[in-house]
Parts: sequence; C-alpha cells; structure tokens
Amino acid sequence: MNDYKKDFPLFSTDNKENRSLVYLDTAATAQRPYCVLEALKNFYENNNANPLRGLYPLSERATKIYEDARKSVADFINARNSNEIIFTRNTTESLNLVANTWGMANINAGDEIVISIMEHHSNILPWQFVAQTKGAKLVYLYIDKTTGEIPESEYSKINPKTKLVSITHVSNVLGTINPVKKIAELAHKNGAVMVVDGAQSAPHMKVDVQDIDADFFAMSAHKLCGPMGIGALYGKLELLNAMPPFLRGGEMIEYVTENDATWAEVPHKFEAGTVSAGDAAGFEAAVKYIQNIGLENIARHDAELTCRLIEGLKTIPHVNIIGNTDGTKRPGIVTFTVDGVHPHDIATLLAAENIAVRAGHHCAQPLGAYLGVNSTARASIYFYNTEEDIDYLISKVKDLRKLSGWKD
Repeated sequence: MNDYKKDFPLFSTDNKENRSLVYLDTAATAQRPYCVLEALKNFYENNNANPLRGLYPLSERATKIYEDARKSVADFINARNSNEIIFTRNTTESLNLVANTWGMANINAGDEIVISIMEHHSNILPWQFVAQTKGAKLVYLYIDKTTGEIPESEYSKINPKTKLVSITHVSNVLGTINPVKKIAELAHKNGAVMVVDGAQSAPHMKVDVQDIDADFFAMSAHKLCGPMGIGALYGKLELLNAMPPFLRGGEMIEYVTENDATWAEVPHKFEAGTVSAGDAAGFEAAVKYIQNIGLENIARHDAELTCRLIEGLKTIPHVNIIGNTDGTKRPGIVTFTVDGVHPHDIATLLAAENIAVRAGHHCAQPLGAYLGVNSTARASIYFYNTEEDIDYLISKVKDLRKLSGWKD
C-alpha cells in the first residue's frame, strides 16, 4: 500500500517526536489529512456564514456546502436519500437520539431491548435508561470467550417480545465483526427495529445500509479522518418522519406560536440550533479521501497488519491476546495483556518508546467483567500504519516484563 503518512501533517511535521510517532490508537480517533484541514480552513476563511438562514450569497454558499456534505455521507454508506442523514456530534449522540425519540415513543412495559455484552457504553447506557424509564427488559447476547463471537444459540433471544435490537458492527475491544445483516433479518422477522453502532466499521469496511437493512446506523467523523465534534445518524425516512424531535430550538421548527409549534421536515427536525457547517465540510473531505483510497484496499491492509501483529505477539511469552486470534476477523483492533504488567504500565512504557496505544476498560466495562479482564492494552491500526510500525511495537512488547522488574 502507498505511504499515506505524507498526507498527514502530524507525521510530516518538523516536530521530531510526532514525525517518528508510531500511532496505534485510531480506534479512539484517527489522524487528519491535509485535505480535511484545508476543507475546514476554506470554510471559515471563504464561506463562513450561518447556513439555512440567510438569503445573501455567502449564506447560500454555506448552505450548499452543508447539504453537499450530507449527500456525500449518504453516498458513503449507500443511503437511499440524503434526507436520511442527520448530522449529530458523534456516534454517542446519534444513539441517544434514537433512544430518546424512537425508543421513548415506541418501547413500553414488558417489551425487550436486545444488545450484546460487547457493546460500548454509548450503546448500553441509552438503552438502560429507556428500559428503566419505560419498564422494559434489557436482554444481552453473550459471546464465546475464545472466539469473541456471538454463538448461534444466543440469537433465540430475539423473539416476538423484542421491540429493538442495537448491536455494534465491530467491537472496539475484541474487533469482532458481527453479522448485522443476519441480526437485522431476525429483528425484522420478529417485528423489531434494528440499530447498528458503526463507529468502528465505517472507517474500515464498505458499509451499505440498504444491504444490511439497518433501520438506524450511527457513525463518527473523527474515527475516519474527519473532524471531532460531528457524526451522522442514518435512519429510514419513514421512521424519522414518525419520530418526535430530540432537541428543540432554532432551525428545527416550521412555525411557533405562544403555546405550540410545528416541526421542520426531516432531517432539519433533528438539527436544532446553528449547525456545524465547517465540520460538515471536513466530514465530506474525509469520506471522499477514504473513498479515493478505497475501502477494499483499507480492509486488505488492515487485515495484513493485524495478522502480522497477532502472529508477532503470539511468539512472546506471557502475552495474552483477548478475543479471536485470526487477524482476518478483527479489522485493525488487537487487544492484549501481559502477565505481571498492568495495562496502564504497558501504555506508559510504550509511550516512552514513542508508541501510542490505549489502556483501560475501553468504555466496555460489562464486557471486561464478563471476560474477567477489567483492563487491557489496545493497539488499533489504520491505513497509514506500516509493517515497520508493527514490528517496532512487537520488539518493544518483548521488553515489557523486563522493564517491569520481572526476570523471565
């Protein structure tokens, strides 16, 4: 694969530390290429106005940039209609939007909400709230602790009592790729709505929301080289039209009286207040940049480096890989522990070697409790990483126990 580090100012800076950084924390946030930063700069230098409100040319340009970005995001995940894309702050807000609108309006006492034990807190807490508030039951799909996958037997929990299923497409801890198309089919067969957390899948694989038949799909720009502070929620138009608004205020209204209001059409009904137009421009630049590289090329590269890392870690005594050890089944995410070395110490010792990995519970504490591993280290790979990055990490992991005072 091409050397894409040249497209990223952080890796080509005069700052020696950044230039030599082995950045393996993309699952938390990706780096931003020049084209994204230029899109942000261009908006604020040449097109800065409040979109949707002004009738003068500058505002009209800002509006066009904002709506063009919506169309580009719709194309990125193959939505039928750009109006099915709602701009939010991130995946977390997207999931909360669904929970507080569709969930609160449609889930009732005795209904069941199905999620998996591998969910990020962002896909647990909103459903806990809905279940507790409405008197519904939260049902977990558990995983095989060796493969990190949901066994076939667990799918029987999706039944006529199920009102909603919300599943991560790719686990941010295990890297497990869940069969969301199959799960959506089961959900719909039982009359339930299907929500997909796509925070970790959208950056690494081609997502087709029509093929998956997701009713809702949530994603963040910053995990696929876009700006922080903007994300997207895809929702089927018929569902969005029937949902109440999430936030109330400027721009999401059609008409307001002293005692009542009517709402703007979708998607604006869900975008209250001044929108993040500059970030939307950066979001569009990011998805076009990713499309230009090719998601199939990214997926192939991720798999090659993931396999290389897993095979390298397997050769090191006292290293334990969490989840499936088949690198082709976990796009760019490798989570591990080292006997006798706390994960926070792993991250600190590697940071001293200019390697960036993440350590902790990764906002998935129920999964850690289920696996009996409350804290882990996580290396996450993207297309700008190289074989040299992976080999350097492996060489430094070999030294961790020695640096921690162990005599193997």
